[in-house]
Amino acid sequence: MKKTILAALLVCSITFTFAQKQDTVIVPLASSSKVIFTIKDRSDLATLKNYNFQALFEDILAKLEKSDTSKLPGIDTTIHVVASNENWDNNHDSNDEDDDDEEWNSDGDHHKRSNRKTRQSFNMDLGTNNFLSKGKFPDSNNEQYAVRPWGSWYVGLNSIQRTRLAKKFFLEWGGGVSWYNFKFQDENTLITKDDIKTDFIVDPRATDPALGIDFIKSKLTVCYLNASLIPVLDFGGRNHKSRMWDSHSNGFRVGIGPYIGYKIGSYSKQVFEDADGDKKKDHNHNSFYIQNMRYGARLQLGYRGTDLFLNYDLNEMFTSGKGPNINAFSFGIIL
Repeated sequence: MKKTILAALLVCSITFTFAQKQDTVIVPLASSSKVIFTIKDRSDLATLKNYNFQALFEDILAKLEKSDTSKLPGIDTTIHVVASNENWDNNHDSNDEDDDDEEWNSDGDHHKRSNRKTRQSFNMDLGTNNFLSKGKFPDSNNEQYAVRPWGSWYVGLNSIQRTRLAKKFFLEWGGGVSWYNFKFQDENTLITKDDIKTDFIVDPRATDPALGIDFIKSKLTVCYLNASLIPVLDFGGRNHKSRMWDSHSNGFRVGIGPYIGYKIGSYSKQVFEDADGDKKKDHNHNSFYIQNMRYGARLQLGYRGTDLFLNYDLNEMFTSGKGPNINAFSFGIIL
């Protein structure tokens, strides 16, 4: 009964806080114990009205009884309850090297929160990719390898470790696999390779009316194994990655650093309809003189739960003299 009254008293105290435009309410519990309730965001009021304070205080009291602080003179039994849109990591980021701490969710359920300096996450890069030749897009010169932005998807699957180096400074490092998909503007494009070089030409079958072939799509796909090392300045100070569905994400993030990749496969693909109207596909698994290694710089920008990336390959995609002088790049969103 006392616990129920205490929960009601806390809710009333919150309402009184807003009515008096105060930031803090102190609720005496006994001769030497009290609750200090701090409200920093009015939007939290609706959540707190439905909060299971009874479960929270049962857990707190159980821990106090277990530790038996009454036998230890000078022990502070003050309970601080902070309600704010600031996340737990922001309020406690100075204790990141301590042991695990306790926290409660909106249902009053208790669970452990780890203060590890390094946290692992699985990230997905999803965006588009293109070429640059001496700072210009290929379609500015009507090159046969000009790419369509829509349909030229870049996909990356990464396992990333996030290590806190300072209060707001992190190092994101890890590896993964990625796919360049370059969809050519001219669906009649054919990639050929001989003993000298790789060429992008119009498929001769497209110009032969007797064959009756109608090309639908032409693209080049290249797959890499990658490793990256990105220093990140995170003003939110969270020691784990923010997610789009995480309502507690806040702050601005920016990071830039190097990456390196090793090619594990490449192929061209053409989709067409023959004279009978049947759809067919031609795959050509070939190196096309694409360099085995790629290296470049990666820029990451984030705000709240949204993170964007930009990758730019500093080395040319094809071996010098064996293909067009182009650099690949990609950009999109991090999921």
